[in-house]
Amino acid sequence: MVPISEAAVVTAPKAPATRRTYHFVKPVPWSWWISGAVALIALAGTIDFLVNGKNWQWGVVGEYLFHPEVLIGLQNTVILTVTCAVTGLIMGALVAYLRMSANPVFRAVGAVYIWLIRAIPALVLLLFIFFLAALLPQVPIGLPFLPPLVALPTNTLISQSTAAILGLTLIQGAYIGEIYRGGILSVSRGQMEAARSMGMTGWQAMRRIIAPQSIRVIIPSLGNEMITLFKNTSLVFVIGYTELLTTVQLIYGETYQTIPLLVVACIWYLALTSLAMLGQRQLEKKFGKGFRGVNE
Repeated sequence: MVPISEAAVVTAPKAPATRRTYHFVKPVPWSWWISGAVALIALAGTIDFLVNGKNWQWGVVGEYLFHPEVLIGLQNTVILTVTCAVTGLIMGALVAYLRMSANPVFRAVGAVYIWLIRAIPALVLLLFIFFLAALLPQVPIGLPFLPPLVALPTNTLISQSTAAILGLTLIQGAYIGEIYRGGILSVSRGQMEAARSMGMTGWQAMRRIIAPQSIRVIIPSLGNEMITLFKNTSLVFVIGYTELLTTVQLIYGETYQTIPLLVVACIWYLALTSLAMLGQRQLEKKFGKGFRGVNE
């Protein structure tokens, strides 16, 4: 026999060792089970109260949910909300500019405006604007302490709709201005300095550098403020503006079916608020791409 050298010996490769994958399962805390059980009991009780409560009068709710008068009031609410949202955004931009201006007079004017709006209740402000003719029968246009060039009747200028739009715009402008300012301040000051060092003007730096970064911070608060505006339109009932809540009040003032009509108003408020929240969520996803935790 010919001896086989050690170099000629070919050893079969060893099979790779199987790796075991371990999955660590975190035990569910007892507090989760207890809170889940309590939530289920509360949910069941709420459903039972809504379904078996005779005083809800769901038949009446269904009758008036798409009633023509209710839909007209709903339309007025949507129009008032959209109008005041646009004017509030513009007013907020002006207030933010005043608050962040290098001019001390502008900063003082912005600070006093926000102080007044925060101090005066919304209902009081709406009533004050609506009854402004009692204080100022005519609106003078001209220089102080001189005869006015033109004097316009206040009652002609300020109607129910005008007072509602003006009052809600003033309220929204103060809070939206602070939202803008907070979003801009969230961006490092070095971003503006770097942009200016590259030859950008202040407006270019704001539009290209600061605004795209601050909008991610602004959108959640701004969305909440718009939803609050939608609900605050119900305050204009004090000046007789016919929106959703006023329409419902007029109807149950004749039929004495207070609870079902209030449920109708709540259903519409819930529906439109849910749509607004969905839109806000989509905007947060769009402008929050690339930031940790936004789409989780």
